[in-house]
Amino acid sequence: MHFRVKLCVSVLAFAALLGLAGLPARAQDKQHVVSLSELNKDAARPAQTRQSNEEAVRTLLSSDQAQKAMKSANLDYQKVDKAVGRLSDEDLARLAQRSRQAQSDFAAGRISDRDMLWLILIAVGIIVLAIALR
Repeated sequence: MHFRVKLCVSVLAFAALLGLAGLPARAQDKQHVVSLSELNKDAARPAQTRQSNEEAVRTLLSSDQAQKAMKSANLDYQKVDKAVGRLSDEDLARLAQRSRQAQSDFAAGRISDRDMLWLILIAVGIIVLAIALR
């Protein structure tokens, strides 16, 4: 009889171990809180934001007013364009915000051509200074 109790306890313990071993496999079957596609989107967001910010600054710098301003200041557009790509994310974000605002103000007639030229020259100066201080 003592042997039967040991045998039953051993069989029950073995069954319990088998049951517990299957738990991690079943836990992986459950839906994760954050899906893989959401993680991929979050990972791509900083690159998309940077690209959008570079585009905003380059749109301003490629305008006719900016081309004239850079030409009068003897600045090469290609060098300035390269410098935009080397700005830190923070500097680029600030400059992009100012570029968007300047373009919006100019389109609405809130600033003159002359003021726009000054803003462009200041933006170019910020770009050059940010690169030089690195």
